[in-house]
Amino acid sequence: MSDNQYGFKYDEYGNTREILVYASGATVNNISFVNKGTAFSLAERRRLGLDAALPPTVRGLEHQVANSSAKVNGKESAIEKFIYIRSLFDRNVVLAHALIRSEIEKLMGIIYTPTVGLAVQQYSSMFRQANGLHFYPGNIDQAENILRRYIHRDIRVAVVTDNQGILGIGDQGAGGIAICLGKLMLYTQGAGVAPWHCLPISLDVGTDNEALLSDNDYLGWRHRRLTGEEYLEFIGRFACAFRNVFPNALCQWEDFSKQNAFAIRDSYLHDLISFNDDIQGTGAVTLSGILTAMRIKMEKLENQIFLVHGAGAGGVGVAEQIGVALVEAGLSEQEARDRIFTLDSRGVVTTDRNIEQYKMKFAKDKNAFPWLQDPLNLSLEEAVKQAGVTVLIGTSGQGGSFSREVVEAMLKNSERPVIMPLSNPTAMTEALPEDIYKWTDGKALVATGSPFDPVSHDGVEHRIGQCNNVFVFPGVGLGVLGSGAREVKPQFFTAAAHAVSSCVSKADMAQGCLMPPVHTLNEVSGKVALAVAMSAVEHGVSRPCVFSTFQHEGDEARMSELLRRMRWEPEYLPIVSM
Repeated sequence: MSDNQYGFKYDEYGNTREILVYASGATVNNISFVNKGTAFSLAERRRLGLDAALPPTVRGLEHQVANSSAKVNGKESAIEKFIYIRSLFDRNVVLAHALIRSEIEKLMGIIYTPTVGLAVQQYSSMFRQANGLHFYPGNIDQAENILRRYIHRDIRVAVVTDNQGILGIGDQGAGGIAICLGKLMLYTQGAGVAPWHCLPISLDVGTDNEALLSDNDYLGWRHRRLTGEEYLEFIGRFACAFRNVFPNALCQWEDFSKQNAFAIRDSYLHDLISFNDDIQGTGAVTLSGILTAMRIKMEKLENQIFLVHGAGAGGVGVAEQIGVALVEAGLSEQEARDRIFTLDSRGVVTTDRNIEQYKMKFAKDKNAFPWLQDPLNLSLEEAVKQAGVTVLIGTSGQGGSFSREVVEAMLKNSERPVIMPLSNPTAMTEALPEDIYKWTDGKALVATGSPFDPVSHDGVEHRIGQCNNVFVFPGVGLGVLGSGAREVKPQFFTAAAHAVSSCVSKADMAQGCLMPPVHTLNEVSGKVALAVAMSAVEHGVSRPCVFSTFQHEGDEARMSELLRRMRWEPEYLPIVSM
């Protein structure tokens, strides 16, 4: 698509108010950001050379959404629904997002987890249209020039993956870009980042997936993964190019392996405006559920003992964010770490083991905790008993690992234990909510990673809150953009967690629910954005918003107005023929 077919006219808040179109005739229908389909008015059809190219009747957006909803709901399988929505997006961006907005709770599971996993696995065989950018060793030297071709799109958020750590399915090569596409659609839904400000990027450094390497249909770079210095050099070249072309854009690292996720996040903390959602987003949304539990129990966070079962990127990310919150609550860093235990496939993580560097922060010295000197106490059940765990979090991917014995041990440590089996998909969840309620006689406070139907116990129906990162990352993105934050601080995610928790209603808390409902995503993202933006001001990393001429000057009311006005809504915009 040439650069002079269309453009955007922004208002003082950096939001798009008009679309400038330099093309005419059938070409207009082929520009997904411009196309209105049957919703083009008669005047627009005349101006744009679309007379006779469409049926005479003008059908408005609301009518189009109703028709599209009937079509997508008529599809038999989830992957067919995914294909329909993605195809709709490729031809009419506004209609696709208006459709998703109309049924966000249902369709989020189609455009993202769990259906997007199938799309990742079938990426090459079901390929229809290119979206985003694919960097590989054959073009990484041209990364800066390639990125500059997108500069007319005014990129504000990029989701970037190396495709290795796709949740539950691992190394998926070039197909991982489908995750980026889904995440960016949620940035639009939650934070109102217009689709033309979003860029999905695959860093294709090869794959060690034998099935892909031997698949004639595979579209990715057909080589084994780069490792060591070659890998780091590749990432470095991309990061340098991205910073040079989009110095004010947010870069979200996505689905890197646990071996690389922490190293890359930490390497570019100050060179890029970046964060890793698998680490920090997971940590923040989990912390939000814990904070809600503290409000229900009327207890203090700093008085709890935490155990994270599963010491991968997500699990250590949860431990990190709890640690940040405990320090903000007044504990020293060492006091905070002493209250957080991590457990992997070999048991409680201790300093005397040969472990990955990222696990060291929460590894326990057996001399400081004598009960750890007995190997029998390293198991999950014994660790819960010996440490007096009151908050148990599962990120292990080991279905059923929160056994009845483990849950009952938690009940002995707290009248209302917090138990959060977060692993996805449902088959990998550490315990079913129904069982946790049964084993604790309804006393446990539960949140899950997968969506679950409400559970009835003793005549009371309990909505099961889902710890979904979507409550965090869109708002974090908007807050960073609106505040002009020069870097993404760990405290942003504590602020985000408090904002998410504040959105849980009193009625939900009365039933023990720890998370807001998904249909409130837009409202939640707005509160998260404001909390993050003001955190940026508080920590001295804010600057005038480069995307807007309206200046917030660090004032909360003006910041709130800026963030509100920056958000794009899925509505057809006026088109100006040029």
